[in-house]
Amino acid sequence: MNTIGKIFRVTTFGESHGMAIGGVIDGMPAGIEINLDKVQYELNRRRPGQSSIVTPRDEKDQVKILSGIFEGKTTGCPIGFIVENTNQHSSDYENIRNTFRPSHADFTYTSKYGIRDYRGGGRSSARETISRVVAGAIARQALEQIGIQIYAYTSQVGNIALDNDYKKYDCSLIETNDVRCPDAEVAKKMHNLISEVKNDGDTIGGVITGVIKNCPIGLGEPTFGKLHAKLGEAMLSINAAKGFEYGMGFAGVGNRGSELIDNFINNDGKISTTSNHSGGIQGGISNGEDIYFRVAFKPVATILKEIETIDKDGKSTILKAKGRHDPCVLPRAVPIVEAMAAMVILDAYLLNKTIHL
Repeated sequence: MNTIGKIFRVTTFGESHGMAIGGVIDGMPAGIEINLDKVQYELNRRRPGQSSIVTPRDEKDQVKILSGIFEGKTTGCPIGFIVENTNQHSSDYENIRNTFRPSHADFTYTSKYGIRDYRGGGRSSARETISRVVAGAIARQALEQIGIQIYAYTSQVGNIALDNDYKKYDCSLIETNDVRCPDAEVAKKMHNLISEVKNDGDTIGGVITGVIKNCPIGLGEPTFGKLHAKLGEAMLSINAAKGFEYGMGFAGVGNRGSELIDNFINNDGKISTTSNHSGGIQGGISNGEDIYFRVAFKPVATILKEIETIDKDGKSTILKAKGRHDPCVLPRAVPIVEAMAAMVILDAYLLNKTIHL
């Protein structure tokens, strides 16, 4: 289960303290112009050490394209790529060699496979998301050429939250602060909260809002290929993701149907809706309106405090984590959410072209 997609397929490989993280993209149409500087830019948005509120690890995360792109264009052949691991401190994890970290994958991986890579979590590490960001950046450039725009931003940290209406915010302001929040005043409060939590040796969670604009009508397949289900599957595969909702989401359960119906209108020959409580998807198929969704992320399970746990023999022990960890995943998860959305939408677009010509 290391592959996502039907037509645009991405297979990832690598562990956090191995030689490299990488992937293979198959199904990418030929002749798509790819700007590798833009791919690297997305990696830079995900990389550690970019501000005082993320892990201070100094990983440059330089992507190397091995195949599938020639003279700036895709060839139609598999696109292979790697990002070498260059700043591992494996000794930081020696104290958990035989210990299960609470709320991590240590216990489940050991129970399932009988072996685990304790160095940074191995395959369960969030470093695996590097491959997703590279593949998503490439998918995104294909989508941009047909006018589809994707962006995400931090909309909540702890109990500090923006309004759920994404239309109130200017997406050009997302990259103006290290929290990646489009409201400067709220971003400052979020930053201060993350700093406070970090100083306490603790962590905090939050919500990322994603928006997909100019998505064509007809993407998504009934019954088990619904577009929102594919987006949900992709988002919930991200490390620390605990919840997904689109459109009105859970907030709509307190309303009556008459309050949330998206009425159709004829707008100069184009059918559209007067509202968008459905989040751009009806019956699992895109309807041409903006697709918007939210992803909830838990507080990181690695905290720099003493906690009770057990070792592999079932004996009680005390664990205090070492190393360099994020007090909040939200700022670095924004480009990952965008990447997963791009991969899902491009795959749905290509599948639609293939099946419904």
